[in-house]
Amino acid sequence: MTLDDVTGLLEQNQVVVFTTYRRDGRPQMSMVTVGRVGDALGFTTHRPSAKYANLLRDPRCAMMVMSPDLRKYAVLDGDARVVGAHNSDPETVRLTLRDVYRAAARKEHPDWDEYDRVLLAEGRAAILLAPSRMYGNGV
Repeated sequence: MTLDDVTGLLEQNQVVVFTTYRRDGRPQMSMVTVGRVGDALGFTTHRPSAKYANLLRDPRCAMMVMSPDLRKYAVLDGDARVVGAHNSDPETVRLTLRDVYRAAARKEHPDWDEYDRVLLAEGRAAILLAPSRMYGNGV
């Protein structure tokens, strides 16, 4: 299975189940809307979220992409890369957040300056998963 195969599933459903790990090792799952950004799948999150805190402590994560009828799926796992104010210059953060928006929304934002201001005020970061392992069914 390749990321191209997963991209085919994403054309049907971009909402995925994303898993990080709590401090005690138990999984924490969220539903997020993703898009393909180069060799990764990406989405945005903000500083107070559990997934953000979990990933800063432990980058291991997994993502399940499913067809709308739930008969086909792909699971991707690996270490996420968090691109945010804590580890990147403002321009890199701004451009990466824009790339994630374009990929997940499949369009340009109508007002990039407003988008930049809002995401900066919210303390948003981009989460990028370039999987080290993939498996699935029917893909």
